[in-house]
Amino acid sequence: MSEIENLCDITIFGGHGDLAFRKLMPALYHLFRDGYLNHQSRILTVTRREMSNEEHIELVRVKLIEFLKEGEFDAKRFEEFADRLLVVKVDLGDEESYAGLKKILDEHPSRDRVNYLSTAPDFFGAICKALSRWELITPQSRVVLEKPIGRDLISSRAINVEVLKYFEESAVYRIDHYLGKDTVQNIMALRFSNRIFMPLWDASNIDHVQITVAESVGVEGRWGYYDDYGAMRDMIQNHLLQLLCLVAMEPPCSLDADSVRDEKVKVLKSLRPLTPTDIELKTVRAQYAKGSIDGESVPGYKEGTGVEMSNTETFAAIRADIDNWRWNGVPFYLRSGKRLRRRNSEIVIIFKSVPHSIFANKGRCISQNALVISLQPNESIELKLMNKIPGLTEQMHLQQVDLELNAPLNTERKPEAYERLMLDVIRSNPTLFMRLDEVEAAWRWADVVLEGWADNIVQMKSYGAGSDGPGAAIAMIERDGRSWYDER
Repeated sequence: MSEIENLCDITIFGGHGDLAFRKLMPALYHLFRDGYLNHQSRILTVTRREMSNEEHIELVRVKLIEFLKEGEFDAKRFEEFADRLLVVKVDLGDEESYAGLKKILDEHPSRDRVNYLSTAPDFFGAICKALSRWELITPQSRVVLEKPIGRDLISSRAINVEVLKYFEESAVYRIDHYLGKDTVQNIMALRFSNRIFMPLWDASNIDHVQITVAESVGVEGRWGYYDDYGAMRDMIQNHLLQLLCLVAMEPPCSLDADSVRDEKVKVLKSLRPLTPTDIELKTVRAQYAKGSIDGESVPGYKEGTGVEMSNTETFAAIRADIDNWRWNGVPFYLRSGKRLRRRNSEIVIIFKSVPHSIFANKGRCISQNALVISLQPNESIELKLMNKIPGLTEQMHLQQVDLELNAPLNTERKPEAYERLMLDVIRSNPTLFMRLDEVEAAWRWADVVLEGWADNIVQMKSYGAGSDGPGAAIAMIERDGRSWYDER
């Protein structure tokens, strides 16, 4: 690494929030420790609290010990890391209070500047305006926007318009941490570097695709935030649609940022808008009621909140269709929910059955081939194939076997998603971040569903905490003669 490579000042607005302590600071610590962050770079934490730098460093130390995995905290390396930590008090809504931040940043006016907005989106415009007023936005400045960026297309557009008054689109990094996972990025490697998959990746060979993000936890103290958004806005409109794009996109002409994002936008624009009838038959929304997880009783979504009525879904399932030549007739089933039986995120590509089976196989059906891409709790890729059971029986009997397509195991620590994304911002590589037209195309499709739900086209269902979700989600896919992969 050259002396000036990756040299920058990183300013985290909302730097004493949960995301900053749980994800951002551990990511920066690992990048510093592993040599990916220039050791002269500075990490500025913006907070409303009055705090000395010594108090801030001690707080970061305590939080790193809490959130790093066992054995990852190195006291000696932290001392070096601590030398790069600074804290500055700023009232985000008061432009005059940015004077202290300007004083620090102006010590190195030629450095790259990364502004990470880990705040409520209501502050995005005000922060950018204040940075502009104090002349803290340089040609080498970038801004990272955490989701949620609005509740619908109109509010999302308003937030982006404010930010784009002060930053060029090329300097805006809209983050989706799912895209930082190695296995998610590996979807492109799997598809576009292996000829064996290329002729199979279309409607002639694929029956349907399932994308699931299931969480066993509830809202965990975030009830006020979550009740304004729900599963559709919080997960499906961004995370699941991004995964859908990677599965469905055409091969980009190269791996440069705009080539990849151009193909993702084409997918989003090809999503078939849902009619009122489609919304009734192809979408499900539900809230969790009290139940049991790991043998312990847990309350329902509204219990203990003092709110008797809420129309916010904690579970959503949708059938999406893509109107283009490659995917015509191939449904994409999306579902996400909280307080489910297990934590599980996966993409399952189900291939069509053989046109005619020559195997008796004890009367059992030949299982469809499936490519299962698991994102959590463990990252893996498996191809489900049929294979002969060894033996001397007169008739050939088959069983399903797993062909693992995972990278060779090694003893090195596997980087977390935020490490990849933070490093890409530092390197000015926007490939894994959402472009404005991408965000707007996703909202256009999602808004139709949300408006239909607001009109009560689909009634809110209920499911017990610790279950696999509402029966309506099972009925939705079974109407098409299919079943959820984990229900088989």
